[in-house]
Amino acid sequence: MSSMGESAAPLGGSVASSQGGPWLPRRWIRGTLWIVAYVLLAAFPLLLLLTGPVPRGGGWAWDFAMALGFAGLAIMGLQFVLTARFRRATAPFGIDIVYYFHRWAALGGFGLIVAHYLILRLRHPAALGSADPRNAEWPMTAGRVALALFAVLIVTSLGRKALRLEYDRWRVGHAVMAVMAVALAGWHIRGAGHYTAETWRGALWTGYTALWLGVLGYIRVLKPLRLLRSPYRVIEVRAERGRAWTLTLQPMREPMPEFRPGQFAWLSLGRSPFRAGEHPFSIASSTTLQPAVQFTIKELGDFTRTIRHTRTGTIAYLDGPHGVFTPDAWPQAPGFVFIAGGIGIAPIMSMLRTLADRGDRRPLLLVFGNRRWDDVLFREEIEALASRLTLRVVHVLQEPPPDWRGATGILSPPVIRAALTPDVANGVCFLCGPKPMNDSVQHTLRGLGVPLSRIQCELFDMV
Repeated sequence: MSSMGESAAPLGGSVASSQGGPWLPRRWIRGTLWIVAYVLLAAFPLLLLLTGPVPRGGGWAWDFAMALGFAGLAIMGLQFVLTARFRRATAPFGIDIVYYFHRWAALGGFGLIVAHYLILRLRHPAALGSADPRNAEWPMTAGRVALALFAVLIVTSLGRKALRLEYDRWRVGHAVMAVMAVALAGWHIRGAGHYTAETWRGALWTGYTALWLGVLGYIRVLKPLRLLRSPYRVIEVRAERGRAWTLTLQPMREPMPEFRPGQFAWLSLGRSPFRAGEHPFSIASSTTLQPAVQFTIKELGDFTRTIRHTRTGTIAYLDGPHGVFTPDAWPQAPGFVFIAGGIGIAPIMSMLRTLADRGDRRPLLLVFGNRRWDDVLFREEIEALASRLTLRVVHVLQEPPPDWRGATGILSPPVIRAALTPDVANGVCFLCGPKPMNDSVQHTLRGLGVPLSRIQCELFDMV
């Protein structure tokens, strides 16, 4: 992902190609196994209900409401797992897809919990008791508070930008409310005693809840401890065009694992990895520069506007690499098409620089959209790369200078159609830019007959 926003993270994902070689079949197999594991974990509470004696006399509405409640809480608890960034689990899909699924899974889990409450309210109101916490049983109050917290989590997550919630503070509040909501919901189920009255069932449910909170402990304690042992130092801060800055980081001890061109990492700059404040950015440098890494970041939000003030010597921490937005997944591809908008050029520069350093001679096309010519990032370097690669470059400007003879406007279907000449028409396409641009270009490529299996997208917004 690039630096288009404070919550930048790739969404939209990548789709496998039949030209990817043996790496992709292994990815499909591993992906299938992780999906099965997720389904089993989500279904575990329901299986628990069906094991051993089942309480009688509630009726179908009661049993259905209980099943919805268990399933909904299991899905909400698994959100901790989805956001833990386990590299092996996210590798088959890309962390972009995992975060996108996290968003929709949370909506689904919340919907199940709301349905659980509404069915009981309509069919078994006596079971809920008084809504007044002074008169209500504590498990019921815990359940109501958990439901309210889940609602606040959903609203503030989906509407973070509209509510103008600062990203770092929102992340801290989001984590605290999530822990409280899951803990209270688990307390509600354990205290209510329905289907968990037996000692062994209660112990299993308590252990299951502890598993979710244990994952959170890994995220907030164990992972930062590991990062603390592998600090980086900023060795260069370079101004670029268009209010962008390139940071070069050198590891002080053990570097992060080797990255593939186009991948990204979470960057904690000038602060402890235990503190909130990490932001995901695409790696812009060639893989041959490793163990040093470079990030090109555009001034767009509260955090990115501070990049210009970064001093050399600043300590940083990197959680990465992540992502499957990389040409290395397609070693047999006949060529590549890169379509970028603005700062979306960052991961593509990593790809172009790496391909040039490797001496790759496959046909390449870069279609690069910007507002003004003076804002075009890496303009001279792209021209130099074209002489080292079999690269054709098409610049598209929304506000061209008077003597401009190139393409103008946005990355429209006529522009894309004209650029896709036969030498690159069968290549794998990488799109990186704002979501409206990616959606439009992807629709255009599909209309031109490019199969979805050859279209790779990386977006910027997490929510």
